[in-house]
Amino acid sequence: MPPPRGLDEAQLLDTQKAFDSVAADYDGPRGNNELIQRMRGTMWSTIARTMPAGSRLLDLGCGTGLDAVEFARHGYEVVASDWSPEMVERTRARAEAAALESKVSAVHLGVQQLHLLGGRFDGVYSNFGPLNCAPDLRAVADECARLVRPGGSLVFSVMGRICPWEAGHYAVRRRFGRAGVRLARGAQSVGMNGHTIWTYYYMPREFYTAFQEHFTLGGYRALSLFLPPPYMVERYRRRPAWYERLGRIDDRFGGLPLLRDMGDHFLIVMHRR
Repeated sequence: MPPPRGLDEAQLLDTQKAFDSVAADYDGPRGNNELIQRMRGTMWSTIARTMPAGSRLLDLGCGTGLDAVEFARHGYEVVASDWSPEMVERTRARAEAAALESKVSAVHLGVQQLHLLGGRFDGVYSNFGPLNCAPDLRAVADECARLVRPGGSLVFSVMGRICPWEAGHYAVRRRFGRAGVRLARGAQSVGMNGHTIWTYYYMPREFYTAFQEHFTLGGYRALSLFLPPPYMVERYRRRPAWYERLGRIDDRFGGLPLLRDMGDHFLIVMHRR
């Protein structure tokens, strides 16, 4: 089944306003969240294995620039894009504070606007689900094919459809509608700071369908399958040693068939034909 498409201008602006509203303190709860940092570390190591230092990378949905500046420190050149102008300003400030302005170029550009971007890239990455907010995933795939050189790679962290922790968490509270929200087709409204983020959820192979014309599938794995989703970090903090054991199970088995189709996110790697 091809991925859904749609989202009107008002819905896109809803999402933009939601992220603008949290940009100033976005790094606080997320930057100190052990579960987020664990997922981020897996993303970083995957990119380091997939794209050699010196590569020119495009960051889709850069947020406050944590990933972009990290890669710049390790010799990458990064064009960091985001639909939220406040997030773009945070990225610029972070790059300036790290004296990496020559390595990080931050641009106000949504994933639905890639046709406005020129140049050629060795790879594209996107962390923590910006592509879940793309109104037309196949258009994103076509633009990635235009922007990425043959042999270049995509590394995306995407929110998945099947998150056992989340389904169980809400089911035991008898919030059955919330427990099944990821299974619904079409854009779902997700609240954040009094605003709405319009979000699609995907199975990994469903997501890949949009890209398969131009990209081969390098592989994918679950993120936070045995570990709880990052918004349950207080559980982790009450018993960190026990949850770290679950994290090691994630690391070992999260790439196996069937298991890799579940989790809070999945990490997918594709290569330009």
